[in-house]
Amino acid sequence: MTQQSIATSDKLDASVLKVAGVVVLGAIMSILDVTVVSVALPTFQREFDASYADVAWTMTAYTLALATVIPLSGWAADRFGTKRLYMIALTLFTIGSGLCANADTIGQLVGYRVLQGLGGGMLLPLGMTIMTRAAGPHRIGRLMAVLGIPMLLGPIGGPILGGWLIDIASWHWIFLINLPIGAVALVYAALALPKDNPEPSESFDFVGMLMLSPGLALFLYGVSSLPDAGTFADPEVWAPMLVGGVLVVAFVRYSFRPQHPLLDLRLFANRNLTIATVTMFVFIIAFMGAGLLFPSYFLQIRGESTLTAGLLMAPQGLGAMVTMPVAGMLADRVPVGRTVPFALVLIALGFFTFTQIDPQTSYVLLCGSLFVMGLGMGGTMMPIMTSALKTLKAHEVARGSTLVNILQQIGGSVGAATMSVILTSEMNGSRQIPGAVGPDGEPLTEAKVAIVVQQQPELADRFPVDPSLLSRGLDFAASSFATTFWVAFALVLLTFIPAAFLPRRREPSHLLDDEQPGQAKAPVIIH
Repeated sequence: MTQQSIATSDKLDASVLKVAGVVVLGAIMSILDVTVVSVALPTFQREFDASYADVAWTMTAYTLALATVIPLSGWAADRFGTKRLYMIALTLFTIGSGLCANADTIGQLVGYRVLQGLGGGMLLPLGMTIMTRAAGPHRIGRLMAVLGIPMLLGPIGGPILGGWLIDIASWHWIFLINLPIGAVALVYAALALPKDNPEPSESFDFVGMLMLSPGLALFLYGVSSLPDAGTFADPEVWAPMLVGGVLVVAFVRYSFRPQHPLLDLRLFANRNLTIATVTMFVFIIAFMGAGLLFPSYFLQIRGESTLTAGLLMAPQGLGAMVTMPVAGMLADRVPVGRTVPFALVLIALGFFTFTQIDPQTSYVLLCGSLFVMGLGMGGTMMPIMTSALKTLKAHEVARGSTLVNILQQIGGSVGAATMSVILTSEMNGSRQIPGAVGPDGEPLTEAKVAIVVQQQPELADRFPVDPSLLSRGLDFAASSFATTFWVAFALVLLTFIPAAFLPRRREPSHLLDDEQPGQAKAPVIIH
């Protein structure tokens, strides 16, 4: 079966399933690596003697790299061919994983995560293009069911796998495990993917990319430097924030000029797309930013193993697994303005529990709240985006999908940086222990010592302090988490404002208005 042939049967035949195997393998690698690192952040803090704001860059840099290559992948696929580019992406991701496992400093790890993200960011959009060409447009529904597997398993399996590997071996193995999988995927891709012929493509907006990506990175670096600097007046804070802000503003002004901009901001003339994107962006900042802190609470405040922390996060993924298929069916029948607000209520209810946490909060309550949040999550993101993109013309869908994907990754990066800065700033307010200094010469605080002893009880003898001091430090640390969750909870409530303007009547779909017969349109996939 050639890449351009389109089957007449609705069933996914053997040749399509063979291609699907490659794409699912790549998607699992990419998605798992977003979630698997979440349980490792406290380990990175301990191993590299870094603050939470510093180690959060292992997530922020990865998602920024994803955002950078999403628009590049469509242009490069036309220019170099999807099979060749997919194998290059697999290679970059695998090499990046090997380098991450050998990082000696937090700076090196962040840099290698960028390389990993450059490869991982291309795997999903390229995989979708390959699959759509192989299966044909009339089998996209069945196709999405197959590719939904890694989407559902990632949030459940990632934290558990990461926790298990750290517990039985070391943090290096959350990256080393990608090496054999990547090697198998490369051989599989070489044998299974059909050859394709590169074609001339529209020009790529390199100028826009050189403004947006460095601008965001510099701005977020300035924000993340705030806890250590202690004030916005420090040049390490305001200088990168200023330069980054200027670059982002310049990008916005510039993006209306090219015929094919990096982000087509002209699409915001579509009211539904604008409202859905604003709703998604605010929600992602809150949910993804705070979501990184859930495992850290179990590890640092409750003293659980990384595997246990991963298992405790599973109810959230299970909740999403329950409602995501239902929400997908309802999205075609019921306007999202009538369903998404109810899903947001579930998220807010579950989230509120975490604003009340202390060192003894019931696990039944916490896991139940995560499950409720998962139910809400499964009924939120995909319906919003599906509804928005359905109102675009067929020739606008690719650009709309790119816009939505990039803004989602940017929202995740902003959320991770913001919540880590708030948590670090709160932790820095803990009382210093007179005369006590750490290996780096920094004064030790009650919260820092309490967390170290909670995670590693065998080190208690190295900190001969009053038990009441440890209890006070642990209470302060838990309160710091709760304060950070209050900020995220406020952002979740803020999401109700744009959500109130989501369409409450069925909107006609324009996807077929200018689509050519037999043309294989790539479906939209959000990750």
